Amino acid sequence: MTFDVGALRAQIPALRAGLAHFDGPGGTQTPAPVVAAIADALEGPLSIRGSVAPGEVNAETLVREFRRAMADLLGAEPSGVVFGRSATQLTYDFSRTLAKDWAPGDEIVVSRLDHDANIRPWTQAARWAGAVVRWADFDPATGELPPSAVGDLLTERTRLVAVTAASNLIGTIPDIPEIARLVHRTGALLHVDGVHYAAHAFVDLAELGADLFVCSPYKFLGPHHGVLVASPDLLETLRPDKLLPSTDVVPERFELGTLPYELLAGTRAAVDLLAGFATGPAEGRRARLGAAVRSIERHERELRDRVESGLAELDGVTVHSRAAERTPTLLLTFDGRDAVDAYHFLGERGVHAPAGSFYALEASRHLGLGDTGGLRVGLAPYNDQGDVERLLEGLAAFLKS
Repeated sequence: MTFDVGALRAQIPALRAGLAHFDGPGGTQTPAPVVAAIADALEGPLSIRGSVAPGEVNAETLVREFRRAMADLLGAEPSGVVFGRSATQLTYDFSRTLAKDWAPGDEIVVSRLDHDANIRPWTQAARWAGAVVRWADFDPATGELPPSAVGDLLTERTRLVAVTAASNLIGTIPDIPEIARLVHRTGALLHVDGVHYAAHAFVDLAELGADLFVCSPYKFLGPHHGVLVASPDLLETLRPDKLLPSTDVVPERFELGTLPYELLAGTRAAVDLLAGFATGPAEGRRARLGAAVRSIERHERELRDRVESGLAELDGVTVHSRAAERTPTLLLTFDGRDAVDAYHFLGERGVHAPAGSFYALEASRHLGLGDTGGLRVGLAPYNDQGDVERLLEGLAAFLKS
């Protein structure tokens, strides 16, 4: 069975405005059931978590349902699911915690393929600890980051490797399981930025081999916040700075202050919405999510193929997304034309495809695009063939203008 894109589009109020959205990598539009879940949480009795008053019980239930939902989505354990304000905040918090145990001469590895949120927290923490930073380079001609680019940098002093599971700029999906094998052979930890990856692939924490994995529900139809998942056993070994009376229980010890319960409700609703698009028989939410996400992957791949075939017919366009394994995200530049001009041109025609480097500064520079990047065309589950044709027609008109 195929993914019912029409059924999803009907549940997204923002699409009624008639825009063709290709800004999914920056955040997806929000379905009505997610909005309703947020409102329902706020309308009911709500208090600090507990087991006596109705508001306390409601809060406790929302937290537990959130952790179970994200565990099902990512193949993790509920007690290994950490809430954060954003993936960036979580990465900064964990970089500071882990760096407490680094010593001068220890080493970390970061990748130029990554969003800056998976680079700067680690390089800054390394500077404070006196650790050495090693850089893994991707091939700018192909967009590939082979495992050897990381493996060749590993030594007995390597403490941590930070790498993306999918580039938010050009879509490259590195071989994370093989990178994990190389990293763990040295005894180091692997921190994976899955923000872009989790929006387009079925995540299995154990299969990836990531010790720490971050993502953002607002990239896959949920509300704005971040999530980190890890083995509860690993989390037990980490001691973050926290308030003295706050709990030391995992994962709560990493969640500073009272949680925004309404956002947790919205995230659970987004996961349930995705699971509802399962095709074929599947028992249990984790299995339904697998079926649904794979159906969405096929849908997005078909749209990406149409975008790429249409771009091949246009003169003066360079596509920088070339890796063999990649998300439906394309970075474009134009001969003699500014990508920002294309962004504005398309915007006037109801097609939203933004321009920039999107915080992937090192990747943009490594591609020879400086800090300006290009026009990013990012597909989301609710895009359809009509959106794609509007995009291609708009780009053709821009190149002729």
